[in-house]
Amino acid sequence: MYLVVLVSLRILGKRGVKQLSIFELVVIVGLGSAAGDPMFYREVGILSAVAVFLVVVIAYKITSYFVNKSKKIEILLEGSCTCVIEHGRFAIENFKKESLAQDEFFAELRQKNVSHLGQVQLAILETSGSISVFYYKDDEVKYGLPILPALFCHKVEEIKHKDYYSCSFCGYTHLIAPAKQVVCKCCSRDKWVKSMNILRVT
Repeated sequence: MYLVVLVSLRILGKRGVKQLSIFELVVIVGLGSAAGDPMFYREVGILSAVAVFLVVVIAYKITSYFVNKSKKIEILLEGSCTCVIEHGRFAIENFKKESLAQDEFFAELRQKNVSHLGQVQLAILETSGSISVFYYKDDEVKYGLPILPALFCHKVEEIKHKDYYSCSFCGYTHLIAPAKQVVCKCCSRDKWVKSMNILRVT
């Protein structure tokens, strides 16, 4: 069951175990189950629960030992950190690999006072499921895709006025002249959102 739980949590992905390592969560689940059974079922003795505790703890120690000794095993069991934003644009191929919804990701960025991607130099999805964000300095902030709901929902295909627009799918941003339809050169999508370049409020 330890292996079943471990594999299941690995399949769940980083977001399923946010703030806890996989091993910590496995131990919590395993010990919680072992502690619960004697409380609910009279036929399950204390010694059985203690034996389960010992097995789970020993399995945890062995797993931790191999994880610390081998980088390959660490990556296999815990995964590796993933770059999801680079230079104000989504790293689309990396983003697709993670079970991370765009709305959920935007919500996390907004909680870090980010209003558009032009403020973000780099965002990394850590193995714990948390997101690390590195910002541009104020004098380096550029035009970027707005992530505020009221602005992001205003997607257009026809560009009526020359201005900076961001691709709603990948965040690619550039100055666009009036046109009936403009295809993003990075992802081949044709929906755009008017860009922002305001500074981040801290």
